Amino acid sequence: MAKSIFVNLPVRDLARSRDFFSKLGFSFNEQFSSEEAASLVIDGENGIYAMLLVESYFQSFTGRDIPDTSKSCEAITCLGLDSRQEVDDIADRALAAGGQGPTEAKDHGFMYGRHFDDPDGHRWELVWMNPEGQG
Repeated sequence: MAKSIFVNLPVRDLARSRDFFSKLGFSFNEQFSSEEAASLVIDGENGIYAMLLVESYFQSFTGRDIPDTSKSCEAITCLGLDSRQEVDDIADRALAAGGQGPTEAKDHGFMYGRHFDDPDGHRWELVWMNPEGQG
């Protein structure tokens, strides 16, 4: 069974991406970072990471074109958080740091969430699941 997940995302400006995610409160594992890649630690205790790869480096792995995120969405990276407040805190920091997205939350009773697009247009969803379900 897998012990960790590495979501690989292409970025146009690695320094800008590092700055953006640092402002959200995330850190980087410098052991797995270089001039072409940054290892974003989302939850190191649970093995959740994102590899931010400059576009040319990303393409060296895929051999494919990179989607134009202003026109399409290649994936939604969803993070389950511990509270509604944490959802709001990270979403607010993302918007303050230059992320794009709606400022209002979606509250479905059993799930509370917000989303933002990072500077490269990648969609990030932040959710809190109510442990009491619909109640």
